[in-house]
Amino acid sequence: MTRFYTIEYWKDDGWFVGKLKEIPGVFSQGETLDDLKENITDAYRMMLDTVSEPPHPGTQTLELGVEM
Repeated sequence: MTRFYTIEYWKDDGWFVGKLKEIPGVFSQGETLDDLKENITDAYRMMLDTVSEPPHPGTQTLELGVEM
């Protein structure tokens, strides 16, 4: 399944720097816009791998509802 996200990006000292608008904390950079897209995809996949790791022993969860 393909999901689509928005990359917000800017130039900084000749590099394209960007973040995924919908996923806080996923940032990357590249010498070209294509490099940025590839690198930010890798960063997103690494974030997903980290999230899928087994929880620490004794970890508990609860559901939280937030009204907007």
